[in-house]
Amino acid sequence: MKELNNLLTRRHFFSRFGLGIGTAALVSLLKNDLLADGQIPHFAPKAKRVIYLFQAGGPSQLDLWDYKPQLEKYRAQNLPDSVRGGQRLTGMTSFQSSFPVAPSLFKFAQYGKSGAWVSDLMPHTSKIVDQISFIKSMHTEQINHDPAQTFALTGFQLAGRPSLGAWISYGLGSVNKNLPSFIVMVSVGRNGGDQPLYDRLWGSGFLPSRYQGVKFHNGPDPVLYLSNPPGVSKQVRRQFLDDLSQLNEINANEYGDPEIPSRIARYEMAFQMQSSVPDLTDLSKEPEKTFEKYGPDARKPGTFAFNCILARRLAERDVRFIQLFHRGWDQHGGLPKNIAKQALDTDQPSAALIQDLAERGLLDDTLVIWGGEFGRTVYSQGKLTADDYGRDHHPRCFTVWLAGGGVKPGLTIGRTDDFSYNIADDPVHAHDLNATILHCLGIDHTRLTYKSQGRNFRLTDVHGNLINQILS
Repeated sequence: MKELNNLLTRRHFFSRFGLGIGTAALVSLLKNDLLADGQIPHFAPKAKRVIYLFQAGGPSQLDLWDYKPQLEKYRAQNLPDSVRGGQRLTGMTSFQSSFPVAPSLFKFAQYGKSGAWVSDLMPHTSKIVDQISFIKSMHTEQINHDPAQTFALTGFQLAGRPSLGAWISYGLGSVNKNLPSFIVMVSVGRNGGDQPLYDRLWGSGFLPSRYQGVKFHNGPDPVLYLSNPPGVSKQVRRQFLDDLSQLNEINANEYGDPEIPSRIARYEMAFQMQSSVPDLTDLSKEPEKTFEKYGPDARKPGTFAFNCILARRLAERDVRFIQLFHRGWDQHGGLPKNIAKQALDTDQPSAALIQDLAERGLLDDTLVIWGGEFGRTVYSQGKLTADDYGRDHHPRCFTVWLAGGGVKPGLTIGRTDDFSYNIADDPVHAHDLNATILHCLGIDHTRLTYKSQGRNFRLTDVHGNLINQILS
C-alpha cells in the first residue's frame, strides 16, 4: 500500500484528500486542482470555450469552398499521373481503369470584403465570410473514415488515446459545476449517414474517466437514466448518493484507485444535471426569431439546427468543450443530390450560430471550428455523367473554417493545385490544427501531458506547429 501511495500523482493525491471533506467539496476541489500548479493556462487565453462542428464523412471541398473554374476544360479526362503521383487509393476506386476529372456542378462567387469563394450550396455561410477564416490546405495521412476521425480527434489513428475534448477538460477543468465540461451531440440529416461514430471520439483514453465527453441523446431524455425512478424523491436520491459516496471513500482510502474519486465526482455531476439539463434543453422561452434564424429544422430535437441552438445555450453556461457531429457527408455516388441535402441541414444553422454568438458577445471568447476528417477526390468514383458523379476519400487536401476567440476573421490560409488534389502553399496538418486550438485556450500543446505506460503523452504526440497566420 505504501508503494502504491508513492506512485500516486499530485492530482490523485488532492483528489483523494478531498474525500475526507465531502462530495460537494470534492467536486470543487477536482475542478480547482487542475489549475493548482499555476501552470495551466500557460498564457492568457483568447478563448474560454470551443464549439467543434464536426462534419463526419468528409465534405467535398471542391463543391463547397475550393473553387477550381479551370477544371471544366478537363471534364471526363483522366487525372494526369503527374498530379496523382502514385497516391494510394481506397478499395472503392483502386479497381477503376480510369480516373475521370469531375468539375463541380455548383456555382461559386466571391463574398464579403475578404472576397472568399463559396459555392451556392452555402448561401448563409457566404454572408458571414468576413467573420470566419478558411484553411484550404488541411491534410492528414489516414484515408479511411474511422482512423481519420480517430486521428483528427485524438492525435493517433488507433483507438486508446484521449480525445481533444478530454485533453481540454483535463487541462482546464470545468467552469459550470452543474454541467459536464465536455458535451457531445450527434445528428443525422436528410441524407442519412452510414458511417458509425464510436464513443472513443469523445472518450478519455488513459485519462481519468471524469474527463470523457457526455453524449446527449436525441429524444425526450437527453441523458439516459438521469431522472429518478417513480417513488424516489430528490431527498432520497441525495441521501443515497451520500451513503454511496461514503462506501466509495472507504475503497478509495484502501486501494488508492484514482478512478474511484472520478466515480464519486460523476455521480455528483449526474445529481446536479437532474436540474440543469431539463432547463438547458427547454427551448420554450426562446423567442420566435431564434428559430427563424436557425432554420426550418430548429424546433426538431436531434437535428443539427436544434443542436446548434443547444450549443449556444451551453456556451452561455460556460461549458468548456461542445462538439456537434453531423453524419452523412460520405458521398461516393450521387454527390450533387446528396451534398445539397447536407448543405440544407448545416448551412443556415452554422451561420446562425456564428451570428448568435456575436450578437450575445460570446464569439470573442468562443472558438468555433467547422470541418471533417478529410476531403474528396477531383476524379469521379464510378461513372461520370453530365449531372452526376461521386468522389472518393481524399486526405491530401481539404478545407476547414474557424471563427471566434483567438482567430483573425476574413482570411484564407493555404492554396491547393489546379485540381484540388495537392497542396500548393502553406500546408496545415491535423496536428497543427489541434495545437492551434489548444493555443487559443492558453495551452502550450507541448506542455499538456499525461504519463501513461511509462512515458508522457500529449495530444499532438511529437508533432504540431501553430498556424500563426490565423492567430489574432
